[in-house]
Amino acid sequence: MSLRSTGSDHIPAATLAVTRAAFPKGSMAIRIRDELGVLFRDEDFAEGFSAQGRPALSPARLALVSILQFGEGLSDRQAAEAVRARIDWKYALGLELTDPGFDYSVLSEFRDRLIAGSLEQRLLDAVLERAMTAGLLRAGGRQRTDSTHVLMAVRTMNRLEQAHETVRAALNALAAAAPDWLRSQAEAGWFDRYAARIEDYRLPKNKNERIQLGHEIGADGRDVLGAVYSETAPRWLRDIPAVQTLRHVWIQQYVTIDDHLRWRTPDEMPAGTHRQISPYDLDARTGIKRDTHWDGYKVHLSETCDTDSPHLITHVITAPSPGNDYEATDQVHEALASRALTPAVHLADKGYMSAHNLVRAEWQGIELIGPMMPDNAWQTAEGNGFAVSNFTINWDDRLMTCPQGATSRAWTKDIDRGGTPVTRVRFSTRDCKPCPSRELCTRGAKGRQITLRHRDEHEALQRARQAQSTDEWQQRYAQRAGVEGTIAQGVKGFGLRRSRYRGITKTHLQHLLIAAAMNLTRLDAWLTGTPLAPTRISHLAALRPAA
Repeated sequence: MSLRSTGSDHIPAATLAVTRAAFPKGSMAIRIRDELGVLFRDEDFAEGFSAQGRPALSPARLALVSILQFGEGLSDRQAAEAVRARIDWKYALGLELTDPGFDYSVLSEFRDRLIAGSLEQRLLDAVLERAMTAGLLRAGGRQRTDSTHVLMAVRTMNRLEQAHETVRAALNALAAAAPDWLRSQAEAGWFDRYAARIEDYRLPKNKNERIQLGHEIGADGRDVLGAVYSETAPRWLRDIPAVQTLRHVWIQQYVTIDDHLRWRTPDEMPAGTHRQISPYDLDARTGIKRDTHWDGYKVHLSETCDTDSPHLITHVITAPSPGNDYEATDQVHEALASRALTPAVHLADKGYMSAHNLVRAEWQGIELIGPMMPDNAWQTAEGNGFAVSNFTINWDDRLMTCPQGATSRAWTKDIDRGGTPVTRVRFSTRDCKPCPSRELCTRGAKGRQITLRHRDEHEALQRARQAQSTDEWQQRYAQRAGVEGTIAQGVKGFGLRRSRYRGITKTHLQHLLIAAAMNLTRLDAWLTGTPLAPTRISHLAALRPAA
C-alpha cells in the first residue's frame, strides 16, 4: 500500500457546524483538537508505506483513532463504529459527516505496520511534542517512575498442560506445512491425544497418574522431534517456529538419562528469564514480586510530577517479568535525554536504586532520589559494630584506616560474581587478632576484609544513605507517592494490567497507546480545570487519632 496524504488540517464546514450545535460544552476529542491541533501527520509514518500501490487510509487518522480507542476501552469493531457514528470523533479526525469510515480490520493491519516499521514510539512522542509546543511540558523539573505486572493474553497453564499444548501446536504446524510427510510419520495415538485442546479432556487426579501422563507426552514430543530431525525428513521442517518451541520446551522440562525420559525437578529447571511458559506466547515469563505471582510482562511508567503543569507520561518500557527494576533506570534516563525531556529530579522506589545508577544519573545532570538498600553486614544490623562507614578511606594512597587506627595491609582490584569491578581491602591478622574491639569488627579467624565499589559509586552510596535519614529527604521523596495513582488509573481505566495481544512487541504497542490516551485525558482535565482526585481514605482510617 502507498501513502497518499489526505490532509486532515481542515475541518469540513458541515462537521464544524453540527459539532458546535450538538456539543455546546465540547468533549475530550473536541477540546484536544481545538487546543492541540492536529496531533499526527501522514508524513510521520511515511517509512512504513511504499511509494507505489493502492492508496492507504490516512495513518495519521488511524493513529488518532487508535489512541481514542484505548482512551475509551473500545474493541476494534467498536472503534470503527465510533468513526462512522460519532460526531465528536469526526470533528477530531477532520472528516465529513457523510464519511463511511472503514472496516475494523484496518486497525489490526495498522498496528502490524507500525511494528514492522518500528514506528510505534511515535504515537507517544507526537502527543508529548504537541504538549511541549503548547507549553504544558518541559525539560527539568521532577519526574517519577514505577512499575506493575501485566498478565499475558493467553491463559496460564501448569507443566502438564504446557507440555501437551506444545506437542499439539507443533503437530498442527507440521500438518499445515507438510501434511503428506506427517501422515506417514504420525502414530495412531497422536490423533487421539492431540486432536483437541487439553482443557477438553479430563486430566487424572492421582499424582502418579499425572506423572505417568507427563512421561507419555514427553515420549511423544521426543518422537516428533526425532522424526523432524531424521536424515530423511526435509530440513526446512526444523525451522518451523512451533517445532523450535517444542525443542526448547523439551530441553527445559525433560531430561533423558540412560535412554529414560523423565520430568526435570524444580531444581533442574532453567532460570525464569529463559523458561518458556506457553507455546502461544513465547515472550511471556513468570514473575514474582513478594506475594504476587503472574505470567506475562512488566511495564515501567515515567511521568512528570510538577505542580504547575499536567502530569504526563513521558516514557514506557515493557519488559519480561523476571527483570530487575534497576536495569530500567538508565534506559529511562537515556530515552528522556533523547527527547530533550531530561528531569532535574527523578523519584523512584528502592527497586530502581543502585550505586551505579546514582553515578550515571549524576553524569547526566539528574538527581536520582530513592531509598537505597541498607548495608546488610552484621556489624550494621546489630547497630554497635564497625561498619564500612566507620572506616576512613584514602583513595589516592589506596589505604583504609579502621576506627582503632590500624591501616590496611592489602588493596587489590578484583571482579565480583556479578562481573562488577571491586576493590578488596584486607587488614593484617597481627593488627586484628589482639585488637580489644575485634568482636565489634570481625568474626573471622583472619583480619578484617572489606569489599569496596568504585570510588564514585562508594561515595555516592554513602551520601545517599546519609541523606535519606533526614526529614528534608523524606519530604522530597513523598512526591513519588502519586505515581501509584497513575498505575491505578492505568489499571482501572485503561486495562494496563491485561495484555490484549500475544508477544512483548505488541504488548509494548498497547502500553504506548494507553500512555498516549492517558496523556490526552490528563491534558483535557488540565485544560478544563478538573482537579486531581484526592487520595481515598476509609471511614476507619479517618478516625485514626493524630500522632
